[in-house]
Amino acid sequence: MRQADVAVRERAVLGEGPTWDAAAGRLIWVDILSARIHTYDPATGRRTVMATEQHVGAAKPRATGGLVANLRDGVGLYAADGAFSWLVHDPVPGRRANDAAVAPDGALWAGTMRYAEGGTGGGTLSRIAPDGAVSGTLPVSVSNGTGWSPDGSLMYYVDTPTRRIDVFDFDGELPHSRREFVSFEPAAGFPDGLTVDAEGCVWVALWDGSAVRRYTPAGALDRTVALPVRRPTACAFGGRDLRDLYISTARGGLPAPHPLSGSLLVVPGAGQGLPQPSFAG
Repeated sequence: MRQADVAVRERAVLGEGPTWDAAAGRLIWVDILSARIHTYDPATGRRTVMATEQHVGAAKPRATGGLVANLRDGVGLYAADGAFSWLVHDPVPGRRANDAAVAPDGALWAGTMRYAEGGTGGGTLSRIAPDGAVSGTLPVSVSNGTGWSPDGSLMYYVDTPTRRIDVFDFDGELPHSRREFVSFEPAAGFPDGLTVDAEGCVWVALWDGSAVRRYTPAGALDRTVALPVRRPTACAFGGRDLRDLYISTARGGLPAPHPLSGSLLVVPGAGQGLPQPSFAG
């Protein structure tokens, strides 16, 4: 497999959540702790950066245009002209948004975590319907990668401190029958964001592990992409044919970060991604 190239040289404190916006032909990702939503058009090199008023865990395209954002105090909607409104406003002291993903039915699965490090609990994973109804809330610690099998029957999920990817049966709206998909040895780092490819394989970024790994649907390690940076955070397929693997990274908390820490990386031709649904709200 080819090594990772630099797609966008950046100094993100906590880059996260790359998402391919097919309608706009661009990649969206966020810098959580700098409260910024970034976009990048690989065909033209055009970039945009939008400031948010709160820490932003994830931003995803909306079917009606604009973005849905997982923010510190809830889930917000940005119209195509930038106008903002709350869809869910649920501030909890000491808690912030983290990663999020759009399910096959167009609902947003939005995660949270505590600001304070260490300990367990304090985070959630919740289904946010297009009308703002909240359901299926799962108590967790640090809610991270979420993705679905190609047929939508399985949901993969990472609660990072567990050092596992878990898998659920998915009935179209809610997950059930949770079990371990794969676990990670301490030397591998912590599982963070993930994506599922067209073959049903799961790609996961390893925080403090300097790598992205690919696992088969049976849970067997299939490939490892070694990275020059210590803290990759998430990965997603993008580009016109969904064959390029984009990887967000972080530099915050590192006493001597690699020069590329915080940049958006890309592995051209890494595999075949799946089209990602837009939020239906």
